[in-house]
Amino acid sequence: MGHKVRVAVATLNQWAMDFQGNFERIAQSISIAEENGATYRTGPELEVSGYSCEDHFHEPDTYMHCWEVLLAIINECESTRMLIDVGMPVQHRNVTYNCRVAFYNGRVVLIRPKMIMCDDGNYRETRWFSPWTKERQTEDYQLPRFVALALNQETVPIGDAVIATLDTCLGYEICEELWNPRSKHIDMSLAGVEIIVNGSGSYMQLRKAHITTDLIRNASYKAGGAYLFSNLRGCDGQRVYFNGCSAVALNGAIIARGRQFALNEVDVTIASFDLQDIRAYRGALRSRSSLAAATPTYPRVQLMCELAELDRQHPGSPVSSPLEEWVYHRPEEEIALGPACWLWDYLRRSGQGGFFLPLSGGVDSSSTAIIVYSMCRLVVEAIEEGDQRVLEDCRKILAEPLYIPSSATELCGRLLFTCYMGTENSSRETRDRAATLASQLGSFHLDIGIDSAVRALLSIFQLATGMLPRFRASGGCPRQNLALQNIQARTRMVLSYLFAQLMLWVRNRPGGLLVLGSANVDEALRGYMTKYDCSSADINPIGGISKVDLRRFLLYAQTEFGLPIVADIVVAPPTAELEPLVDGAIAQTDEEDMGLTYQELSDFGRLRKQAFCGPFSMFCKLAASVGTDGSDRTVKDVADRVKHFFRCYAINRHKMTVLTPSYHAESYSPDDNRFDHRPFLYRANWNWQFRAIDAEMRLLTAHQARLEEERPLLTTMPTATSQPNFATSPIERLDYDPFFLFNNADNTDVGSAAGAHQLVHQTSGLYLPGRGDTSTGQLTMGLTKSHSSGGYSRMHSSVMGKIKDRTGVPV
Repeated sequence: MGHKVRVAVATLNQWAMDFQGNFERIAQSISIAEENGATYRTGPELEVSGYSCEDHFHEPDTYMHCWEVLLAIINECESTRMLIDVGMPVQHRNVTYNCRVAFYNGRVVLIRPKMIMCDDGNYRETRWFSPWTKERQTEDYQLPRFVALALNQETVPIGDAVIATLDTCLGYEICEELWNPRSKHIDMSLAGVEIIVNGSGSYMQLRKAHITTDLIRNASYKAGGAYLFSNLRGCDGQRVYFNGCSAVALNGAIIARGRQFALNEVDVTIASFDLQDIRAYRGALRSRSSLAAATPTYPRVQLMCELAELDRQHPGSPVSSPLEEWVYHRPEEEIALGPACWLWDYLRRSGQGGFFLPLSGGVDSSSTAIIVYSMCRLVVEAIEEGDQRVLEDCRKILAEPLYIPSSATELCGRLLFTCYMGTENSSRETRDRAATLASQLGSFHLDIGIDSAVRALLSIFQLATGMLPRFRASGGCPRQNLALQNIQARTRMVLSYLFAQLMLWVRNRPGGLLVLGSANVDEALRGYMTKYDCSSADINPIGGISKVDLRRFLLYAQTEFGLPIVADIVVAPPTAELEPLVDGAIAQTDEEDMGLTYQELSDFGRLRKQAFCGPFSMFCKLAASVGTDGSDRTVKDVADRVKHFFRCYAINRHKMTVLTPSYHAESYSPDDNRFDHRPFLYRANWNWQFRAIDAEMRLLTAHQARLEEERPLLTTMPTATSQPNFATSPIERLDYDPFFLFNNADNTDVGSAAGAHQLVHQTSGLYLPGRGDTSTGQLTMGLTKSHSSGGYSRMHSSVMGKIKDRTGVPV
């Protein structure tokens, strides 16, 4: 009997409800596995239907088509001597389950339902599926009649069981079961299962990739054995991007891995390992052996086959060696690659001919344009590597059957249309930066003025009312000032869609363009955008990325992509340029309008979403750092800024209901449509919560004053017994957890154990003095004294995005 097993782990770019395409990709992965001599093949979660079918999982058709696909796969593999499993939904006794379905030699051998559902972040699995709750039990599943007749098989075991071959034993976890505190691989390994298989649908978030790898490695280290992790890749129809990273671990070491970002639809990772290594590793763990001796067994489905069969035919075949340390992409690289791959999937599957982007010359729109350029680089690289599918998709998008791109710049000129939509309030600097960036990227660029369109709309208002609004600089009130800003922004949206529909017609090409939005996650959180302006688009690749991370990305792109103009874009103050210039210079900046810095918005966003802080808890966490971070801010400064943030958040929350579908990249995204389910109608003054803040602020201020008074006494009484006793102070009842108040020296981020596969805490330092090293691309925005002064009255606070007026004025 041999003891060396060769396995294949598939990474597939599936598409929800694309049964034909999903079948072809699964079949291709099986063919690749067979060509590489594998005796076992596994794939990602729900690979037959696609993961993001959502309410289509309520439709009986979905289950029927999945069984049709499975039957086609079994027929396709009729001559394949390989144990294979696929992920698909299954209905059993009128209950729907998320399952792995294993088959061998033309027979379905086991249906293993998922036992722990995922309902965190973007996941809503219990809306469609139920967990299998009968531990170590199976039932007979009656195969659909057309399947039973085709396979000459009536039933198959369904439940919590494992598969035993003549030489080893194999068991399943499905996605969330790995992340759960009571992971199934522990019990299975103690029961003698040597190969644990996990089909997953784990999506990308910035700074998250290492968590999955660590979990896989640690699972095989603690339990011993081989752990096979297969993940989806790509945009299968939702805002998330599944990011691959399929891997095989053995006894605590990664021995094979797949790529995180790529354009190819089928990626198969092959690994070989020795079963004797598993047995030796486990046997040396004496405490494990004691537990295993008393562990209840699992129902076993016995197969008369050997996974190490090829080892007997080719003795002495090598096994996979542990890989070198996994080098993860930096966040700026993830921004360059993840949204670019997501855009490519959306573009090629939407049937459109490219992108249209209003390019202002600022950080956000420039980042969006560069991400499209990064996409073009990936497309050209894939074609040069011989990926025929990418080439066919490229030709289909451009409607040129013989086209072969010569460079990313040349391809960008065909796929990306940019337009600077200037007004009399636009500056020469932003116009020049937009034109220069477009030239360096190669996009087809236009520079137009929209003043005539704005004046035409205002003339209609004047004709109807007899009144003409004026800017604040000309004596207008805040409402007039806001309306004049918003009409410019909304005019740009209308023109964007006009140009997107007709630009390919102008260039004698069929089809239309997708309009790209470029509002970042911090502006969405704050509501600093005009509803239905040019932030309203078809898709938005940066809608889940912070301004701080976008600046880091631009610095990376400057050197990586050779874009000199980026240096000027990064240092320019963010501005909407919607108010009149003063002596040719900008009169407004975004941070001044918002009353908060972008770094503060990131910090508030993480506290609100990741730490589940209301106004009072947020104040308490931030106030704990007063006097310890080197700044001269006071407790009142903190209270003012927390109140200001929550007022703005409440008043603008309604805008989250109409956010452009955005690439999900940040764990504090306020996207109401899927990720952040909260009301969109709030009481904006938070009177009860703010009173609690005021009461706590008085206690803290009094405590600080008392410490200042007693500081001279503390310096003259050095002994422990002579220290003042504050045991009776109310302050001792407060628990100030500084969890979010530290910053790593290397600017890396700390992961949370709670929901670690979705939430990655990014503790970049709250309210620290500004510091940055632009040469390394690490830019940390901080709070200076000038930012932390109080006085956020209703007349001076920008509570609605580009407005300084009472809270009730609508946008």
